[in-house]
Amino acid sequence: MNKTENKQPSLALCILLDIIGYASFSIPFLGEFIDVIWAPISGLIFYRLFGGKIGLFGGGFSFLEELLPFTDFIPTFSISWAIRYFAKEKKNDLVQIS
Repeated sequence: MNKTENKQPSLALCILLDIIGYASFSIPFLGEFIDVIWAPISGLIFYRLFGGKIGLFGGGFSFLEELLPFTDFIPTFSISWAIRYFAKEKKNDLVQIS
């Protein structure tokens, strides 16, 4: 496996990035224009944090989620952190059983 596919960003950082993405949702009218700027930044940060296939697909999803109206409430970074974390836990449990 590639090193970039094994990276696990911190949960605190993922929550912070989700809060930043959600913050623009709280500003009436101006929020959706801020999303146009935040969307590519969010996608790039996601790709750099998670790397590999998850980073590529998740970065694209994060970009679209921030760009589309009324979807800012989805905690993309935190959900991805949980998927990666619990997948590693399950993999470790399977290795210990073997």
